[in-house]
Parts: sequence; C-alpha cells; structure tokens
Amino acid sequence: MDPRVVRELLERVRGGDASVEDALESLRQLPFRDLGFATVDHHRALRQGIPEVIFGESKSVDQIATIAGEIASRGQNVLITRVDAPKGAALTALLPTLRYAELARTAALEVAPPPKREAGYVAVVTAGTSDIGVAEEAAETLIAVGLEPLRIYDVGVAGLHRLLHRVDDLRRAAAVIVVAGMEGALPSVIGGVVSAPIVAVPTSVGYGAALGGFTALFAMLTACASGLVVVNIDSGFGAAMAVHRMLPKASS
Repeated sequence: MDPRVVRELLERVRGGDASVEDALESLRQLPFRDLGFATVDHHRALRQGIPEVIFGESKSVDQIATIAGEIASRGQNVLITRVDAPKGAALTALLPTLRYAELARTAALEVAPPPKREAGYVAVVTAGTSDIGVAEEAAETLIAVGLEPLRIYDVGVAGLHRLLHRVDDLRRAAAVIVVAGMEGALPSVIGGVVSAPIVAVPTSVGYGAALGGFTALFAMLTACASGLVVVNIDSGFGAAMAVHRMLPKASS
C-alpha cells in the first residue's frame, strides 16, 4: 500500500470522515494477498518506499496482468521488468494504460505520479551503445521511484575525450550509475573525478575473454577508485534500486 494512501486514510479517520471500521476494511489486505500462483506483498511500499516490482521474464502474460491488477487495485504504481516485445504488446492490449519501454524491457502502470525526490538528477552513463538496454532499465526504474535520470551514453574509455566533455554534468549528479562491458574500466575512471555515490553495472557485452560480463564484474570489484558499489551483471534495475536506497526519500 502506498504510504500516501495510508496517511490519507488515517487523516480521514482522525477528521471523522471515515470510521474505524472503514479503515479496517481498507487495510484488510495488508500485508499480502494470496493469488494462488503468487503472494503479492502489499506492505513493501511502506517498508521500502516502492511497491513490489514484477519480474516478468519467466511469468506468463496472464500472471503478470493479474499481479499488476492486484497491485494497482491498492492504489500502487506497478513496475514490471524483463518484458520482451511480444509480451509487452500482449500486456498493453490487456492493460491499455500500461506504458511499455521496449529498449529497457520494462512496463509501467501508473496509478498516480510518484512523489518527486529533491536529491537532484542521477547520471546514467554507458561505455558503449551496446550497454544502453541495461542503462534504460536503470533509467526507467529511477523514474518509477521519483528520481530524474540524466542519460550520458557512449562515453567509454576508448575515446576518453567524450567523457571529459561531460565531467561537469557528472559532478553535479546526486549519484552516478555506470554501465560498461568489455574490460569494465569506466566506473573506476569516473570514480576518480566525482564525489557522488557510484553504482557500477557490468554488462555481458564483449568478445570471448569478456566471459559474458565476468571480466567487467571482476574489474569493477577490484577498481582502483575506492567506494564503488557493484551490482550483478546486466542488473540495471539493481543499480537503480541501490541508488533509491542511498538518496533521501520524498517527504510524505
């Protein structure tokens, strides 16, 4: 349940516009709802500031639509990750208000605009164009939690002058998500020129010895720049959620 909805309900009870019985009925589905094939966690928004996110890759269209409908029915926004184009089209047909982002492979069902955070923008940086899909997953997740992404794409170390051109933008960011494959050097370079928190995302981009992202992962874990946070391979969602936990929450 959205914390704003809970607060509004309690204010209505205090003001005499809703009875205790009305409040109990509204809260009856907390903390979860058993759908048989899934147990939807309605309490997560109260605990973590964001509703349960649906991992769509291995779920059917009907399962995703049912879970999304259940979350939305409690006044919560819905974010679905790892949704391919055919599944996205089918979901949009079932849920016309759903917004599908093909490059990010995410879908969002917005009941109400997420509260805007005052932390400032989060820079989402990629080493190459091939990393953009993972970066877009991060950007869409940031939008879902009320943070503003600033996309800075294709500025890897193979042409360092491209990155130097954007250093001022990076230094003004509240946090930086750096997405890179190949040898995974970009987060360490950025870590040496900015003071904001940096979350590094290795991608499975690269030739044979890139080992499906493990080479970039190991490089980021042993980065020369200190204090980098490293998430799983191709986990743009995980990077955005790390930033979500780091930065101040919106005032309720």
